[in-house]
Amino acid sequence: MALVKYNNNSISAITAASSLTTGAMTLIKEQTASASGTIDFVDGTSDVVLDSTYPIYLFKYMSVHPSGDGAELQVGFRDGSTAYDATKTSTFFQAQHSEADATQFTYEDGFDLAQGTGFQYLNRNTGNDNDQATSGELWLFSPSNTTFVKHFFGRSNTIMSSDKQEDGYVAGYCNVTAAIDAVQFKFASGNIDAGTFKLYGIKDS
Repeated sequence: MALVKYNNNSISAITAASSLTTGAMTLIKEQTASASGTIDFVDGTSDVVLDSTYPIYLFKYMSVHPSGDGAELQVGFRDGSTAYDATKTSTFFQAQHSEADATQFTYEDGFDLAQGTGFQYLNRNTGNDNDQATSGELWLFSPSNTTFVKHFFGRSNTIMSSDKQEDGYVAGYCNVTAAIDAVQFKFASGNIDAGTFKLYGIKDS
């Protein structure tokens, strides 16, 4: 991605997304969790944009801490109804390294989906000690497209409840032609005790 620099005069002259340089990331919305059941990004509400304005959307989550020990961060996609149940097929694999110097590299078939409507796992077993959390990113492509499926992939770095570091990877697609108009993050159990979530839009032309 090219590094783009603006001076004070030129940045103030940008009045529309179409004026942005190709590849530029635009912060759309930031949310801070505090004993939150979910973090929702819904198109058209609270200044959130999830439409054809951008072909690429990037979610970043930082220092996300669960209320309960060993909880998995999950994501759900909404395709026009009120439920976050868009049909998905996905993969999930991870690499681990423990503080005791044990290592592991595994495909996790219990954390993927095959035409499933449940939430997609983004990581595994986040610890809730004071020094444990998960951080990562999730990419979503052309959510407003009504012809093709909606691709996504993500990566997370997690300090697990078992004092291991996990590098987790997920990729898949929402197998729907309806637009994805909302994205929700939550833990599989308990609340999001703390953490920051940011949504960016990226222009490609």
